[in-house]
Amino acid sequence: MPARAIMLQGTGSDVGKSLLVAGLARAFANRGLRVRPFKPQNMSNNAAVTADGGEIGRAQALQARAARVQPSVHMNPVLLKPQSETGSQVVVQGRVVGNARGREYQAMKPGLLGAVLESLRHIAGEADLVLVEGAGSASEVNLRAADIANMGFARAAGVPVVLVGDIDRGGVIASLVGTKAVIAAEDAAMIAGFIVNKFRGDPSLFSDGMATIARHTGWQPLGLVPFFDLAYRLPAEDALGLGTGRARGGGDRSLIVVLAYPRISNFDDFDPLGLEPGVDLVFIRPGEPIPGDAALVILPGSKATMADLAVLLKTGWDTDLKAHVRRGGHVLGICGGYQMLGTHISDPDGIEGPAGSVAGLGLLDVETVLQGDKMLVEIFGESADGSAPFKGYEMHVGRTTGMECAKPLLRFADGRNEGAVNGSGRIAGCYVHGLFSDDRQRGHWLRRIASQASGFAYEADVEATLDRLADHIERHVDCNRLLDLARPPDFKATP
Repeated sequence: MPARAIMLQGTGSDVGKSLLVAGLARAFANRGLRVRPFKPQNMSNNAAVTADGGEIGRAQALQARAARVQPSVHMNPVLLKPQSETGSQVVVQGRVVGNARGREYQAMKPGLLGAVLESLRHIAGEADLVLVEGAGSASEVNLRAADIANMGFARAAGVPVVLVGDIDRGGVIASLVGTKAVIAAEDAAMIAGFIVNKFRGDPSLFSDGMATIARHTGWQPLGLVPFFDLAYRLPAEDALGLGTGRARGGGDRSLIVVLAYPRISNFDDFDPLGLEPGVDLVFIRPGEPIPGDAALVILPGSKATMADLAVLLKTGWDTDLKAHVRRGGHVLGICGGYQMLGTHISDPDGIEGPAGSVAGLGLLDVETVLQGDKMLVEIFGESADGSAPFKGYEMHVGRTTGMECAKPLLRFADGRNEGAVNGSGRIAGCYVHGLFSDDRQRGHWLRRIASQASGFAYEADVEATLDRLADHIERHVDCNRLLDLARPPDFKATP
């Protein structure tokens, strides 16, 4: 039997499409179906490396995990990684093809539809069910002419649509009914049903609301889904969702601070730390001071390293970092953050912005040149002293060298050294993302910064949370009806 497909689009961004697809993927996989996630176009600086040597949005990697399959570049054939307010790096089927500003990308999109449909064919060829996720809002009629992410894709692939609205932000009746009002009749005909997500309270109080939406749209109500309280335990994709709580360490708790500069990337690196019972993890925004009682300050990855370094300096974080070090605190830089810790960063080819070079923070005696092919690879190894293994991935452009690379932070399984540690042992950096997902490596760091033991199994917790999400979805979404609505893609359809 050919694979069937169904697409979840939203009335806006952050309505919960990614989480719903993950829950449905696990639910249908539990039924014995071969499930594959698919997102034609994504925009995120939180990316994952795939087994086939490319990169995709983090949400699709989580959805693949929910479906119990390895992530593939074909699950997210077009990925946009913002580098400025108006421009993004464009990744097609896992590989960077260039940079484009908003209007330039609009002109590129029709030419990318072929790659999107090719990837869908690939995914459908190994599945019973393809769960497609839209991007942003289905009602962005100003972008409809060249759309490959929502209705343009649905029409081109002949995939039926379920529209998702977010009741938590208010106005869900208007947003769902209003979508029907503004989109073309041919697009509205693709929508078979709707889901109202993130409900809080007594569901009987919204039964009239569900009926009102159905009456005004003609779409089937497929579920009123309560807010999933455990969502924070799963990797997030959007930096807008980063918490900035003011929790403080003290007693037997350690405060770990992450600098959330404007182009922060791969921030899910720190999810395992945030779930540790003895850790208070705080992301601070530019303009907020680094707390004086932090045990560890982390400089995370960045999609625009030199630009984010300029923000760091402008906001005075460099002064805070030096004071933190004088107090005996620890500093860790990962990827772009590692590059910032060095003495010098050079971008002679303008890979991340205008060509040029800048002085780094000078906290590590290393320097970086942003040149060469992008490194996209899963990696295994251990701490340089052999005390704790890790599994992670590299995703970067550039090579870092210098005196303090002679004292590496990590050692790869093939014997190569990675990263650098300063003479005091309290300032370190490396290119490896995902370090803290390994319980032993995370425990090693907690002992290092605060003589504190880890009491948490991260990977097992993610699996348990996905199972609970699937149960949640099965209870509140008409999964049987949704499966009935799914259809084999029609690659001869008219976009």
